This record gives sequence, C-alpha cells and structure tokens, in this order.
Amino acid sequence: MTAEQLLTAGRSTTGESRGKPSEMVEVIRASFAATEPHADELTRHFYATLFTMAPEIRELFPAHMQVQRSRLLRALVHIVQMVDKPKKLLLFLEQLGRDHRKFGVLAEHYDVFGTALLSTIGMFAGSAWTPVAEQAWNDAYTIVAGAMRTGAQGERGSTSWSGRVLEHKRIGRDIATITLQTSDAIPYRAGQYLSVEIPQRPRLWRYLSPANAPRPDGVLEFHVRAVPDGWVSPAIVAHSRIGDTWRIGPPMGRMHVESGTGRELLMVAGGTGMAPMKALLGDLARRPEQPRTQVFVGGRSWDDLYDFASIRKLSYSNTWLDVIPVVERDDVASGAEIGTLADVVTRYGAWADHETLVCGSPSMIRATVSRMLVAGTPLDRIRYDPFTMD
Repeated sequence: MTAEQLLTAGRSTTGESRGKPSEMVEVIRASFAATEPHADELTRHFYATLFTMAPEIRELFPAHMQVQRSRLLRALVHIVQMVDKPKKLLLFLEQLGRDHRKFGVLAEHYDVFGTALLSTIGMFAGSAWTPVAEQAWNDAYTIVAGAMRTGAQGERGSTSWSGRVLEHKRIGRDIATITLQTSDAIPYRAGQYLSVEIPQRPRLWRYLSPANAPRPDGVLEFHVRAVPDGWVSPAIVAHSRIGDTWRIGPPMGRMHVESGTGRELLMVAGGTGMAPMKALLGDLARRPEQPRTQVFVGGRSWDDLYDFASIRKLSYSNTWLDVIPVVERDDVASGAEIGTLADVVTRYGAWADHETLVCGSPSMIRATVSRMLVAGTPLDRIRYDPFTMD
C-alpha cells in the first residue's frame, strides 16, 4: 500500500469495505485524541514495551529518554495532523527514514516498533479503540513503515558526517553561534535542518538549521538557544569547545524556496528561527532573479533579535527585500512593531497571494499559523517544520 492509497483504499484484503477514507482519517484522529491526556504515560509505556520485546534495540537510544519520548510524541502528532495530506506525509516519512539510518535502524525493527506502538495506543485510547480504529491504525502504520523503509533503502549516501568546531561565540546569556567545518559538504538545501550529536551528550540528537546556504568548503553556522531544562542545547551553548567533533545527520525539512513560482515571499521568524531564514535569504541573493520578499523577525524584547543587524544590512543592498522587527515589549525605543508575530503579521493583511515560511518555537508556529488561517491565508501556502526544540 502506498501513501496515496491511504485515502483511496477503503477495502480489506478480503474485499470487505472498511469505510470511506475520510471516515478512516477521523477514526485515527479521534482515537489518538483519546490518548492525549495520557501522553507522558503513553510514551513511557511504549518504550518499555519496545525494549522488552527487543532488548537489543535499547543500545540505539540514549541513556536518558526524556528527549526521545518528547520527539516521538511530536512525530506522532505531526503524522496524525498530515494523515489526510498523503503527498506531504510521504515526503516527511521518507526523510525520517533516511534520517534514521544514522541510528543503525534495520528494516526488521519497523515490525516490532509497529507492534509496540499499536498495542500502546490501543491501551490508552480506551473505548475509542474499536475494531475499526485498530484496522485504520494498522493500515496507517503500514504506510508509515513502508515510506520510511523506502526512504532509507533509496539513500546510498553517507548515514552521517563529522564536523569540527571552528568557532564558538556566546551572544548574551542563552544564545551561541557555532561554526563547523564538515568532512565533506552536506547536500542540504537552504532552509532545511540537520540533526547533530555533540560529544558532551552522546546519542542525544538535536535538530538545528544552518544559518548559511550550502558552501563548497563544508562550513556550517548554527544558532542555538539554550532551552530551559533541555539536555542538548544548554550543553552546546555553555560547553562547546573549538576542536570538538560533532556528528551530523542527513538533511530534512521543506523550508525551501522554489524558483519561478511567480509569487512574492513572506518569511516569519521568531528567536533562532532567524537561522534558516538567513540561509534562505543568502541563497536567494545568489539567484539571477528574486521574488519580492517581506521578512518579519520577532522576539519578546530587542535582545531576542540577536542577529537582526545582519539581515537588515542585507536589505540595504537588495531592493527586493524588506525586513520588519517585531517585539512584544520595546524597552529600548527601537522603533520595532509592537506585539506578537501573530498580531503584527496579520495586522498587515492576509498574505493570500504569498508563499509563506514560518520558523520558531512550536508555540510561536502554532499561534502564527492559526492567526494567519483565520485572517484568510490559504493553508497550502504556509510551510513550517515540526522539529524545533530539544
């Protein structure tokens, strides 16, 4: 069964109808919603079940599982949200499969993973776990595992790259910029993100977006904010050292700008979400033609706009680019727009004719996208990636 068949296949192998595709989607979402009050228990039970069924898998995971449990939950939420968008879901899952090569995940691991996952969801879904729901989840997981296997098997390149830290610069209390040079140039596109493993936190991977477009010399610049109670980002900000060797996973994400769409571009960046936007702007500046581009860069205060000067400088030499700072409170009379990014962006209009990219914390993305949809921005014109935190 392919990803597209999720919405078009409504029959079992015996020929009996399992309901309309839209009903299958609703069943999956309803049964998953029933587990949400027990999210922490669900992820703990899942991994306990998985490691009991296949103890050899345990060594693929970090000693501390808090980050991994959170990441599993976000992935499940993202998949459930996209279950009625099979083409986008397929791209996400194939990327995820390619990314999992770095862990040493084997094709046979997907079967035991699926058994543990479905039994766990069934336990916490309660009365919502009907035979119809079980069948819908079985069908959905077949697609998920198949797409991830396809992505992994279709990739013949490196499972990971090594990078040496060239520079570590602290910006204020909780932000640092890290410059690395990789062993080989990584084939990412401006705006995509990469997973990184640092020597201070082995087997704990963190997703980061390069702040520069790809370079032949393999140099990468990352912007990292120490997330409160995070495992990896505080270690990067406080303890990274010149000469450290990082391991870097394959590129992921769909935050890129296609050429020749004829549409103007809107970018909305909160905090270190400036990093991928900066990479995208650098990439656009190299192209023969650029779309008219409006960028909103926001934070709680002016200090949160730690790299705004470099983006504004770029706008001075490129007439196609306009940059607007946004702060929730203006303690230094900066002249920035006042309010949240969601407030200010929608105050300017619906942006219905623009291609829109949004990057920042999960809460900022949710608030901004929700407000833009209410204002009239078409959902298929908005792009964002799900992995942004520790």
